[in-house]
Amino acid sequence: MTSVKAVIFDLDGTLIDSAPDIAAAVNRYLFENGWPEQDVDFIERFIGYGPRKLLVDVFEVIGHPKDDAAVKAAHEAYLSNYRDAPAERTRFYPHVREDLEALRAAGLRLGICTNKPHELTGKVLDAVGIAPLFEVAIGADAVPACKPDPGHLVAVAKAMGLETHEFAYVGDTVVDQNTAQAAGAAFFCVPWGGGSGLEVNASQRLTRLADISDRLNVPEKAL
Repeated sequence: MTSVKAVIFDLDGTLIDSAPDIAAAVNRYLFENGWPEQDVDFIERFIGYGPRKLLVDVFEVIGHPKDDAAVKAAHEAYLSNYRDAPAERTRFYPHVREDLEALRAAGLRLGICTNKPHELTGKVLDAVGIAPLFEVAIGADAVPACKPDPGHLVAVAKAMGLETHEFAYVGDTVVDQNTAQAAGAAFFCVPWGGGSGLEVNASQRLTRLADISDRLNVPEKAL
C-alpha cells in the first residue's frame, strides 16, 4: 500500500469514547419528559448510524412513541443537550492522541468521516483538542447520504484531493467496514469500541493506531 497518503477515521468508538456524553444528552431528554434514564452501556449499543436512528432504536426498546413528531422533538432536544456539553465525559482511547500526532509527523494526512452531526463533530474535535490534526472532517448531515453510503467517505476523500487507492479508513463498526468496502478503500479496525466484534482479516486488526504505519509501509519517523 505504498500509494496510501492519508488515513480517514471514524470518530465515536474509534478515536474517542463519547458514549457517556451521548447518553447524557439522551438521558436529559428522557428525564425532562418523564421517562426513565438509561445506562450508558444500553445507549452505546445503538451508536453508529447517527442520533436520529439512535433515538428511534432506543425508543423502540423502552416503549417511547416513535412517530415522526415525537422523534423530531427528541432529536432537536438531543442536539441542544449535546451542544451544551459536547465533551465533558468524553475520553480518548489508549494512545490515540499521541499516535495521531505521530502519524501526522510520519507524513500521513488525516481526515474524519463520522455519522455525528457536522456541527457537533467540530465542537467535539475542538473540545478534545485534536481539530488541528485533521484536514477535513465531515459529519452526517453535511452529505446527501451518510454512512454506510460510500458517498460520505468519498466526499471526505475528494475534499482532501484523494483517489480511492490513496487512503485507508479506520473504524470500529460494521457500518464503517461496509462503508470502506463499498467505497473500494482499505479498511482497518481498532480493538476498542465495537472493533473486537468485527469479522476482519488479522492484517486489518489494529492493536493501536500506530500499527497503521507498518500496515501501510510508512517510514517510522516518529512511531
